Amino acid sequence: MDDAGEIHAFRRSLFSRSSPDYDGEEALRWAALEKLPTYDRARTAVLAMPGEGLKEVNVEKLSAQEKHALLQLVAWVGDDHERFLSKFKDRLDRVGIQLPTIEVRYENLNVEAQAHVGSRGLPTILNTYANLLEGLANALHLTPNRKQKIPILHNVSGIIKPHRMTLLLGPPGAGKTSLLLALAGTLPSSLKMSGDLTYNGHTMDEFVPRRSAAYVSQHDLHMAELTVRETVNFSAKCQGIGHRFDLLMELSRREKEQHIKPDPEIDIYMKCNRLPSAESKRHMLMRFRTLK
Repeated sequence: MDDAGEIHAFRRSLFSRSSPDYDGEEALRWAALEKLPTYDRARTAVLAMPGEGLKEVNVEKLSAQEKHALLQLVAWVGDDHERFLSKFKDRLDRVGIQLPTIEVRYENLNVEAQAHVGSRGLPTILNTYANLLEGLANALHLTPNRKQKIPILHNVSGIIKPHRMTLLLGPPGAGKTSLLLALAGTLPSSLKMSGDLTYNGHTMDEFVPRRSAAYVSQHDLHMAELTVRETVNFSAKCQGIGHRFDLLMELSRREKEQHIKPDPEIDIYMKCNRLPSAESKRHMLMRFRTLK
């Protein structure tokens, strides 16, 4: 049996067992982990190495062999997302942790723009220069503003609830993009918005929607050599670890107090996902410099 087959067999043996009862070497490994401080315990996990059995590893300082074993070990995540999410949810439920959720409410939302109508609104060279001169004259209060108000959204109300997928449908020009930009807090300054918009009951002045919501345009303005997954991961890493690290620390603390031994695969996957290694930090910094 090759290394991949050995890892797969060992992974299946670990995955088939539930977390409450361990014996022998596994019990000793987890007992040693429980004695570590919370900070160190959040960075130490048990990894199944081919031919070596269980091994304590630092997720921030993995060797080449350990990275290869880890990739093989968590390959099941891409094969069965439902099973992974259910085990992830079970681990949080056992210690009474609830993931943060966001509910977006908008009531009597109005978005309007000011634009020229008729032949003046055509994108001709003459109109372009006329608009520039008129804009300068309006700024100096020499001539009145001849632009007309055009409503894009009028008294739109609704609720976007957590744990649900919302589909927005409408004909071209119905205001779908304007609504999404308004909800994400990225509406252009040339458009005026009125109405009530709250995130978990907080207004836009009290909540920063860009930390939890984003509008992805249909136009490709990203780095062409990155995949969709890499683009999303890059954006997440630019925002920092944030609440993910706090969640992991709180989860580790509660499991230690209640003497709960988590599933080894879920444990190492969460720790690697929430604690970027020094290599990934350097990689993120290099890519950030290329964008500049």
